[in-house]
Amino acid sequence: MHEPYVPKEAIGHGDGGSAALAIGEAESLERRPGAAPPGAGPPGAGPPAGPLGKPRSLWSDAWHDLRRNPVFVLSALVIVFLVVIAIWPQLIATGNPYRADLAKAQQGSQPGHPFGFDTQGRDVYTRVVYGARASITVGVCATAGAALLGSLLGGLAGFFGSWSDTLLSRLADIFFGIPVLLGGLVFLSVVTGTTVWPVVGFIVLLGWPQISRIARGSVVTAKQNDYVQAARALGAGNGRMLLRHIAPNAVAPVIVVATIALGTYIALEATLSYLGAGLKPPTVSWGIDISAASTYIRSAPHMLLWPAGALSITVLAFIMLGDAVRDALDPKLR
Repeated sequence: MHEPYVPKEAIGHGDGGSAALAIGEAESLERRPGAAPPGAGPPGAGPPAGPLGKPRSLWSDAWHDLRRNPVFVLSALVIVFLVVIAIWPQLIATGNPYRADLAKAQQGSQPGHPFGFDTQGRDVYTRVVYGARASITVGVCATAGAALLGSLLGGLAGFFGSWSDTLLSRLADIFFGIPVLLGGLVFLSVVTGTTVWPVVGFIVLLGWPQISRIARGSVVTAKQNDYVQAARALGAGNGRMLLRHIAPNAVAPVIVVATIALGTYIALEATLSYLGAGLKPPTVSWGIDISAASTYIRSAPHMLLWPAGALSITVLAFIMLGDAVRDALDPKLR
Protein backbone atom coordinates (compact mmCIF):
# COMPACT_ATOMS: atom_id res chain seq x y z
CA MET A 1 0.00 0.00 0.00
CA HIS A 2 1.38 3.41 -0.98
CA GLU A 3 1.96 6.04 1.63
CA PRO A 4 -0.07 9.23 1.12
CA TYR A 5 1.70 12.22 -0.38
CA VAL A 6 2.27 14.87 2.28
CA PRO A 7 3.51 18.28 1.10
CA LYS A 8 6.40 19.76 3.10
CA GLU A 9 4.56 22.98 3.67
CA ALA A 10 1.83 21.07 5.60
CA ILE A 11 4.16 20.02 8.39
CA GLY A 12 4.25 22.10 11.54
CA HIS A 13 1.91 24.94 10.51
CA GLY A 14 -1.11 24.50 12.86
CA ASP A 15 -4.62 24.50 11.42
CA GLY A 16 -3.39 25.48 7.97
CA GLY A 17 -1.13 22.42 7.98
CA SER A 18 -4.04 20.13 8.83
CA ALA A 19 -6.09 21.48 5.93
CA ALA A 20 -3.17 21.09 3.52
CA LEU A 21 -2.61 17.56 4.83
CA ALA A 22 -6.24 16.64 4.10
CA ILE A 23 -5.92 18.02 0.56
CA GLY A 24 -2.72 16.06 0.08
CA GLU A 25 -4.37 12.84 1.17
CA ALA A 26 -7.24 13.40 -1.26
CA GLU A 27 -4.78 13.98 -4.10
CA SER A 28 -2.87 10.85 -3.20
CA LEU A 29 -6.06 8.76 -3.40
CA GLU A 30 -6.84 10.11 -6.88
CA ARG A 31 -3.33 9.40 -8.25
CA ARG A 32 -2.43 6.14 -9.78
CA PRO A 33 0.11 4.04 -7.85
CA GLY A 34 3.65 5.11 -8.73
CA ALA A 35 2.61 8.46 -10.20
CA ALA A 36 4.81 11.46 -9.40
CA PRO A 37 3.55 14.12 -6.96
CA PRO A 38 2.01 17.27 -8.46
CA GLY A 39 4.58 19.69 -9.90
CA ALA A 40 7.39 17.13 -9.72
CA GLY A 41 7.77 16.94 -13.51
CA PRO A 42 8.66 13.87 -15.55
CA PRO A 43 10.59 11.00 -13.95
CA GLY A 44 14.33 11.65 -13.78
CA ALA A 45 13.91 15.40 -14.29
CA GLY A 46 15.47 17.87 -11.91
CA PRO A 47 13.61 20.42 -9.85
CA PRO A 48 11.26 22.64 -11.86
CA ALA A 49 12.69 25.86 -13.20
CA GLY A 50 11.77 29.06 -11.48
CA PRO A 51 9.51 31.65 -13.08
CA LEU A 52 12.54 33.74 -13.92
CA GLY A 53 15.39 32.17 -15.90
CA LYS A 54 19.04 32.84 -15.29
CA PRO A 55 19.68 36.56 -15.90
CA ARG A 56 21.77 37.36 -18.96
CA SER A 57 24.89 39.50 -18.79
CA LEU A 58 25.32 42.68 -20.80
CA TRP A 59 27.27 40.85 -23.50
CA SER A 60 24.87 37.92 -23.83
CA ASP A 61 21.94 40.33 -23.88
CA ALA A 62 23.65 42.43 -26.57
CA TRP A 63 24.41 39.34 -28.66
CA HIS A 64 20.79 38.25 -28.28
CA ASP A 65 19.68 41.59 -29.77
CA LEU A 66 22.35 41.71 -32.47
CA ARG A 67 21.40 38.32 -33.90
CA ARG A 68 17.90 39.65 -34.50
CA ASN A 69 19.00 42.95 -36.02
CA PRO A 70 18.95 42.77 -39.84
CA VAL A 71 21.31 45.76 -40.08
CA PHE A 72 23.94 43.92 -38.03
CA VAL A 73 23.50 40.67 -39.95
CA LEU A 74 23.78 42.36 -43.36
CA SER A 75 26.79 44.51 -42.41
CA ALA A 76 28.52 41.56 -40.73
CA LEU A 77 28.11 39.40 -43.84
CA VAL A 78 29.57 42.16 -46.02
CA ILE A 79 32.51 42.63 -43.65
CA VAL A 80 33.21 38.90 -43.46
CA PHE A 81 33.22 38.76 -47.28
CA LEU A 82 35.61 41.73 -47.46
CA VAL A 83 37.97 40.21 -44.89
CA VAL A 84 38.01 36.90 -46.76
CA ILE A 85 38.87 38.49 -50.11
CA ALA A 86 41.46 40.70 -48.40
CA ILE A 87 43.22 37.58 -47.11
CA TRP A 88 42.64 35.38 -50.16
CA PRO A 89 41.88 37.63 -53.16
CA GLN A 90 42.70 34.80 -55.56
CA LEU A 91 39.46 33.09 -54.53
CA ILE A 92 37.43 35.40 -56.77
CA ALA A 93 40.12 37.08 -58.89
CA THR A 94 42.54 34.83 -60.75
CA GLY A 95 44.29 37.59 -62.69
CA ASN A 96 47.36 39.66 -61.88
CA PRO A 97 46.59 43.24 -60.70
CA TYR A 98 49.91 44.45 -62.16
CA ARG A 99 49.58 42.88 -65.60
CA ALA A 100 49.12 45.63 -68.22
CA ASP A 101 48.04 45.50 -71.86
CA LEU A 102 48.15 48.96 -73.40
CA ALA A 103 46.12 47.77 -76.37
CA LYS A 104 43.10 47.49 -74.01
CA ALA A 105 43.62 50.79 -72.18
CA GLN A 106 40.37 52.42 -70.98
CA GLN A 107 38.20 49.80 -72.66
CA GLY A 108 34.91 48.91 -71.03
CA SER A 109 33.46 45.62 -69.90
CA GLN A 110 34.46 42.51 -71.84
CA PRO A 111 33.97 38.76 -71.33
CA GLY A 112 36.20 37.76 -68.44
CA HIS A 113 36.79 41.41 -67.52
CA PRO A 114 33.46 42.71 -66.16
CA PHE A 115 34.82 46.04 -64.86
CA GLY A 116 36.89 46.94 -67.93
CA PHE A 117 40.48 48.21 -68.02
CA ASP A 118 42.31 51.28 -66.68
CA THR A 119 44.66 53.69 -68.49
CA GLN A 120 47.49 51.14 -68.51
CA GLY A 121 45.32 48.25 -69.63
CA ARG A 122 45.13 46.60 -66.20
CA ASP A 123 42.02 44.70 -65.22
CA VAL A 124 39.89 46.96 -62.98
CA TYR A 125 38.03 44.03 -61.40
CA THR A 126 41.25 42.38 -60.27
CA ARG A 127 42.59 45.65 -58.87
CA VAL A 128 39.35 46.33 -56.99
CA VAL A 129 39.52 42.89 -55.37
CA TYR A 130 43.20 43.19 -54.45
CA GLY A 131 42.68 46.77 -53.25
CA ALA A 132 40.56 45.50 -50.35
CA ARG A 133 43.69 44.10 -48.68
CA ALA A 134 45.36 47.48 -48.17
CA SER A 135 42.20 49.23 -47.00
CA ILE A 136 41.16 46.49 -44.56
CA THR A 137 44.71 46.17 -43.21
CA VAL A 138 44.99 49.90 -42.57
CA GLY A 139 41.53 50.09 -40.99
CA VAL A 140 41.92 47.09 -38.68
CA CYS A 141 45.51 47.79 -37.60
CA ALA A 142 44.91 51.51 -37.06
CA THR A 143 41.75 50.85 -35.06
CA ALA A 144 43.44 48.20 -32.91
CA GLY A 145 46.42 50.47 -32.23
CA ALA A 146 44.32 53.53 -31.41
CA ALA A 147 41.96 51.50 -29.21
CA LEU A 148 44.77 49.85 -27.25
CA LEU A 149 46.77 53.05 -26.75
CA GLY A 150 43.75 55.21 -26.00
CA SER A 151 42.19 52.68 -23.64
CA LEU A 152 45.44 52.22 -21.73
CA LEU A 153 46.16 55.93 -21.29
CA GLY A 154 42.56 56.94 -20.70
CA GLY A 155 41.87 54.08 -18.31
CA LEU A 156 44.93 54.79 -16.17
CA ALA A 157 44.23 58.52 -16.12
CA GLY A 158 40.60 57.99 -15.14
CA PHE A 159 41.47 55.48 -12.43
CA PHE A 160 44.33 57.32 -10.74
CA GLY A 161 43.21 60.90 -11.51
CA SER A 162 45.30 63.73 -10.09
CA TRP A 163 48.17 65.04 -12.23
CA SER A 164 48.07 62.12 -14.70
CA ASP A 165 44.48 62.96 -15.60
CA THR A 166 45.33 66.61 -16.15
CA LEU A 167 48.40 65.76 -18.24
CA LEU A 168 46.45 63.38 -20.47
CA SER A 169 43.66 65.91 -20.98
CA ARG A 170 46.04 68.64 -22.06
CA LEU A 171 47.98 66.26 -24.33
CA ALA A 172 44.74 65.10 -25.96
CA ASP A 173 43.73 68.72 -26.54
CA ILE A 174 46.97 69.29 -28.45
CA PHE A 175 46.28 66.38 -30.80
CA PHE A 176 42.64 67.40 -31.21
CA GLY A 177 43.87 70.77 -32.49
CA ILE A 178 45.79 69.21 -35.40
CA PRO A 179 43.78 69.13 -38.67
CA VAL A 180 43.66 65.54 -39.86
CA LEU A 181 44.33 66.08 -43.57
CA LEU A 182 46.97 68.75 -43.01
CA GLY A 183 48.64 66.63 -40.36
CA GLY A 184 48.60 63.64 -42.69
CA LEU A 185 50.15 65.58 -45.54
CA VAL A 186 52.94 66.88 -43.29
CA PHE A 187 53.58 63.63 -41.41
CA LEU A 188 53.52 61.34 -44.44
CA SER A 189 55.71 63.68 -46.47
CA VAL A 190 58.43 63.19 -43.84
CA VAL A 191 57.81 59.52 -42.97
CA THR A 192 57.59 57.77 -46.32
CA GLY A 193 57.49 54.11 -47.24
CA THR A 194 56.04 51.59 -49.65
CA THR A 195 54.06 49.70 -46.97
CA VAL A 196 50.90 50.51 -45.05
CA TRP A 197 52.66 51.07 -41.71
CA PRO A 198 53.41 54.81 -42.02
CA VAL A 199 49.71 55.42 -42.70
CA VAL A 200 48.74 53.17 -39.80
CA GLY A 201 51.14 54.99 -37.49
CA PHE A 202 49.74 58.39 -38.45
CA ILE A 203 46.14 57.32 -37.88
CA VAL A 204 47.04 55.83 -34.49
CA LEU A 205 48.86 59.05 -33.58
CA LEU A 206 45.78 61.18 -34.23
CA GLY A 207 43.14 58.59 -33.33
CA TRP A 208 44.02 57.66 -29.76
CA PRO A 209 42.81 60.92 -28.08
CA GLN A 210 39.17 60.23 -28.99
CA ILE A 211 39.36 56.68 -27.60
CA SER A 212 41.19 57.88 -24.48
CA ARG A 213 38.42 60.33 -23.59
CA ILE A 214 35.78 57.65 -23.96
CA ALA A 215 37.83 55.20 -21.88
CA ARG A 216 38.53 57.79 -19.20
CA GLY A 217 34.86 58.68 -18.81
CA SER A 218 33.85 55.01 -18.63
CA VAL A 219 36.47 54.23 -15.98
CA VAL A 220 35.54 57.28 -13.88
CA THR A 221 31.91 56.15 -13.95
CA ALA A 222 32.69 52.48 -13.25
CA LYS A 223 35.02 53.07 -10.30
CA GLN A 224 32.23 54.86 -8.40
CA ASN A 225 30.01 51.76 -8.38
CA ASP A 226 29.36 49.92 -5.15
CA TYR A 227 31.03 46.68 -6.20
CA VAL A 228 34.31 48.53 -6.84
CA GLN A 229 34.13 50.21 -3.46
CA ALA A 230 33.40 46.83 -1.85
CA ALA A 231 36.41 45.27 -3.60
CA ARG A 232 38.60 48.12 -2.37
CA ALA A 233 37.29 47.67 1.19
CA LEU A 234 38.12 43.96 1.04
CA GLY A 235 41.72 44.79 0.19
CA ALA A 236 41.80 44.31 -3.61
CA GLY A 237 44.80 45.90 -5.28
CA ASN A 238 44.70 48.45 -8.08
CA GLY A 239 45.60 45.91 -10.74
CA ARG A 240 42.88 43.48 -9.67
CA MET A 241 40.24 46.20 -9.55
CA LEU A 242 41.20 47.47 -12.99
CA LEU A 243 41.32 44.09 -14.69
CA ARG A 244 38.56 42.21 -12.88
CA HIS A 245 36.00 44.84 -11.92
CA ILE A 246 36.42 48.08 -13.90
CA ALA A 247 37.71 47.08 -17.36
CA PRO A 248 34.92 44.54 -18.18
CA ASN A 249 32.28 47.14 -17.30
CA ALA A 250 33.97 50.08 -19.04
CA VAL A 251 35.02 48.51 -22.34
CA ALA A 252 31.62 48.60 -24.09
CA PRO A 253 31.72 52.33 -25.10
CA VAL A 254 35.28 51.86 -26.39
CA ILE A 255 34.18 48.96 -28.61
CA VAL A 256 31.32 51.02 -30.03
CA VAL A 257 33.50 54.04 -30.86
CA ALA A 258 36.30 51.87 -32.30
CA THR A 259 33.89 49.97 -34.56
CA ILE A 260 32.49 53.17 -36.02
CA ALA A 261 35.97 54.71 -36.31
CA LEU A 262 37.21 51.74 -38.35
CA GLY A 263 35.13 52.79 -41.34
CA THR A 264 36.31 56.37 -40.91
CA TYR A 265 39.95 55.27 -40.92
CA ILE A 266 39.46 53.35 -44.17
CA ALA A 267 38.00 56.48 -45.76
CA LEU A 268 40.90 58.54 -44.37
CA GLU A 269 43.46 56.18 -45.92
CA ALA A 270 41.73 56.43 -49.29
CA THR A 271 41.64 60.24 -49.01
CA LEU A 272 45.35 60.47 -48.19
CA SER A 273 46.19 58.07 -51.02
CA TYR A 274 44.04 60.13 -53.39
CA LEU A 275 46.03 63.23 -52.43
CA GLY A 276 49.29 61.37 -53.00
CA ALA A 277 50.36 61.34 -49.34
CA GLY A 278 49.09 57.92 -48.31
CA LEU A 279 49.92 54.62 -49.93
CA LYS A 280 52.25 54.72 -52.90
CA PRO A 281 52.46 52.57 -56.04
CA PRO A 282 53.05 49.70 -56.61
CA THR A 283 50.69 49.10 -53.68
CA VAL A 284 47.18 48.33 -54.95
CA SER A 285 44.76 50.68 -53.23
CA TRP A 286 41.30 52.01 -53.94
CA GLY A 287 42.49 55.54 -53.18
CA ILE A 288 45.35 55.28 -55.69
CA ASP A 289 43.06 53.96 -58.41
CA ILE A 290 40.47 56.67 -57.73
CA SER A 291 43.17 59.31 -57.98
CA ALA A 292 44.46 57.90 -61.29
CA ALA A 293 40.94 57.67 -62.75
CA SER A 294 39.67 61.09 -61.66
CA THR A 295 40.98 62.84 -64.79
CA TYR A 296 39.25 60.30 -67.06
CA ILE A 297 35.78 60.51 -65.49
CA ARG A 298 34.21 61.62 -68.80
CA SER A 299 35.94 59.25 -71.20
CA ALA A 300 36.18 56.15 -68.96
CA PRO A 301 33.85 56.50 -65.93
CA HIS A 302 34.11 52.78 -65.11
CA MET A 303 37.68 53.33 -63.91
CA LEU A 304 36.39 55.58 -61.12
CA LEU A 305 32.98 54.12 -60.30
CA TRP A 306 34.06 50.58 -59.38
CA PRO A 307 36.81 51.37 -56.85
CA ALA A 308 34.76 54.27 -55.46
CA GLY A 309 31.74 51.97 -55.09
CA ALA A 310 33.81 49.32 -53.29
CA LEU A 311 35.17 51.96 -50.93
CA SER A 312 31.70 53.35 -50.19
CA ILE A 313 30.24 49.89 -49.48
CA THR A 314 33.12 49.04 -47.14
CA VAL A 315 32.87 52.26 -45.14
CA LEU A 316 29.08 52.01 -44.97
CA ALA A 317 29.25 48.40 -43.75
CA PHE A 318 31.56 49.26 -40.86
CA ILE A 319 29.53 52.33 -39.87
CA MET A 320 26.30 50.30 -39.92
CA LEU A 321 27.97 47.61 -37.82
CA GLY A 322 29.08 50.22 -35.30
CA ASP A 323 25.58 51.70 -35.09
CA ALA A 324 24.09 48.25 -34.47
CA VAL A 325 26.64 47.49 -31.75
CA ARG A 326 25.96 50.86 -30.13
CA ASP A 327 22.23 50.21 -30.07
CA ALA A 328 22.79 46.79 -28.49
CA LEU A 329 25.28 47.89 -25.83
CA ASP A 330 23.70 51.19 -24.81
CA PRO A 331 20.91 50.55 -22.25
CA LYS A 332 19.51 54.06 -22.84
CA LEU A 333 18.56 53.10 -26.41
CA ARG A 334 16.60 49.98 -25.45
